[in-house]
Amino acid sequence: LSEISYYVLRESGTEYSFTGEYNNHYESGVYNCMGCGTPLYTSEYKYDSKSGWPSFDKGFDDNLEFNKEYSLGFSITEIKCNNCGGHLGHLFNDGPKNTTGKRHCINSAALSFIPKDE
Repeated sequence: LSEISYYVLRESGTEYSFTGEYNNHYESGVYNCMGCGTPLYTSEYKYDSKSGWPSFDKGFDDNLEFNKEYSLGFSITEIKCNNCGGHLGHLFNDGPKNTTGKRHCINSAALSFIPKDE
């Protein structure tokens, strides 16, 4: 793992907004966990939330773990890889209302991308 990927996945860090390689990335394919390769999200559910981090309105829920945390002084839902336990980002309730209403706010450093075969 790179230094930033280790920081995010293993130390529950966060990359700076608007710096991740997948923030403005819209190729067709699958986003996997950088730590173990588990499929997490497809490009079909990625959208521009204007938050500065890759955002998805849903993922492969069987491969995601959702945990309440209080480290910021209030309740927030952390998203982790269900296979390796790597920290991915956080879940918010301000996603697209015409779909799930959820925003999976994910660090690019926690992801690898596999393009769809054309």
